[in-house]
Amino acid sequence: MNRLTRNIALAGSFATALAMLAAPASAMDADKEKCFGVALKGQNDCAAGPGTTCAGTSKVDYQGNAWKAVPKGTCVSMEVPGGRKGSLTALERDMPKM
Repeated sequence: MNRLTRNIALAGSFATALAMLAAPASAMDADKEKCFGVALKGQNDCAAGPGTTCAGTSKVDYQGNAWKAVPKGTCVSMEVPGGRKGSLTALERDMPKM
């Protein structure tokens, strides 16, 4: 086997391995959606707005700009105390005092 053939085979194997690793994650993401305003303090999945960095950084329960991954199609029907519901977009309610 010459060098070019070996390099092509190696690159193909590497690309196949990467595709196999990425497939399960994208399949899982397909049946989830971001739901804002339903995460408890410190239990958000990401994007908790100004003053926070990422997962687990929400400062108050049901912070409107913090989201949690939930099964697709369930967000807007999720209720939190006070009769409020989840949202597919960031909310301005329940924001931490700066």
